[in-house]
Amino acid sequence: MASGSSAQENHPDLPLRFPYCRPDFLALSPDEVECSADHISRPILILKEMKLPWATGYAEVINAGKSALNEDQACCEVVELRKRPADPSSPSYTPTRRRSSLPSTDILETIDSTEVKELHFHYWALFDGHGGSGAAVFAAKFLHLHIEEQLQEVLEILQNPSLQPPTCLGEENPVHHLHPSAGCSQRGLSRAASLRGAAGAPGSPNTMAPRFFMEKKIKQESLVVGAIENAFKEMDAHIARERMIYSISGGCTALVVTYLLGKLYVANAGDSRALIIRGGEIIPMSSAFTPESERQRLQFLAHLQPSLLGNDFTHLEFPRRVTKKEVGKRMLYRDFTMNGWAYKTVQEEDLKFPLIYGEGKKARVLATIGITRGLGDHDLKVHDSDIAIKPFLSCSPEVKIYNLSQFEHGADDVMILATDGLWDVLSNQEVAEAVSGFLGNCDPDDQHRQVHNGSSRPGDEGQGNPEGPRLENRWRPARLRRRHYGLHNSSNARQ
Repeated sequence: MASGSSAQENHPDLPLRFPYCRPDFLALSPDEVECSADHISRPILILKEMKLPWATGYAEVINAGKSALNEDQACCEVVELRKRPADPSSPSYTPTRRRSSLPSTDILETIDSTEVKELHFHYWALFDGHGGSGAAVFAAKFLHLHIEEQLQEVLEILQNPSLQPPTCLGEENPVHHLHPSAGCSQRGLSRAASLRGAAGAPGSPNTMAPRFFMEKKIKQESLVVGAIENAFKEMDAHIARERMIYSISGGCTALVVTYLLGKLYVANAGDSRALIIRGGEIIPMSSAFTPESERQRLQFLAHLQPSLLGNDFTHLEFPRRVTKKEVGKRMLYRDFTMNGWAYKTVQEEDLKFPLIYGEGKKARVLATIGITRGLGDHDLKVHDSDIAIKPFLSCSPEVKIYNLSQFEHGADDVMILATDGLWDVLSNQEVAEAVSGFLGNCDPDDQHRQVHNGSSRPGDEGQGNPEGPRLENRWRPARLRRRHYGLHNSSNARQ
């Protein structure tokens, strides 16, 4: 993120909402937290013991000097859903207890056949922080609680997998199980009976008025997607409220995986990435949201509300900065309606700085920030300006669904979550080859392989591959399981 200004700089006396920390599941002592920020040794932090559900592994390393502390966060929880009034933003909120048991593989075979009496979801998340660690720490503490709260509202529906969600809560669904002969009997009414106005005949006083509109059939998985989407919005609003009384610095992207009722829901708001490796096949489960990928959305917003740009920016895009001597000439440009390019006559107002400038990792919104979706950043402004960045940033995630029961999975199939530092230096294919290569040569009965491979130093595995191969051992549990999940907090990988 390029330099910008924050309103929080004017309120240095606000107390911290949460002190700086590393992910709770690492169970680090204060001394270890301090050592984790050593930019000279740059220690690789891994799990002290294999205690996360579904053979989840994790590793992180401090950045190569971009910030004094590691601004990223992670969370892994198993949350039981139960009906109760709750508000995660309330100071008296008590989180649902964490389950100690791991999910049974039999669940996938019984989900669609019986009513689910006990319901819980598994949760993995990475938060790539910028401009401070406050927003990432806050989101790691609360986002899963907001998801829980949203799912509680539809809990009774989710507990009955065969139930189609009613259009309005509290009313019965339209009758879907009419007797098959009912339609035939209706059609069998003779024209004579119809003319006599027989009961039930078309046009008779006892005939119900026909419904001339269609009603969409909503799947239960859409309720889960909606719950996750609303949870992201509530999380962002929660940060906005709390920042008025606490110091919550910066912002963060959010990559979340929720497992519920046999399906993985992958929600991404930012430029982190999730992918599944299944039988050697690479299945992308997220899309990166950057100034370039969201150009048209941003330009359209600026077109509708030009006041958001102040007098310093233009929503039009040009291949380069327009100079004063080019006023009156025909120059390539594009706006929110265009994927291609066309020529326009350059005017004085086109000399303003473009809303989106730069390419690839150097692309910026309002010359300030390189991401377009995430949480926080409520006080971020353009440097030496009152132009707010937040209106252009969306907290809405893209949610993709992966149905585990539809595929056969081998022992070495994995899901990988990583912040952008890994993907800046490695492609999907390179990561997949590194993971698959290590798992294929790993003895599943070696209970110490996490320690052996975790002691590797940065760069031991070759140039341009500073972290990937050292992490795969954390994705292989001591007792082999069918699915493995790797959380790789590497946005600060050595560039």
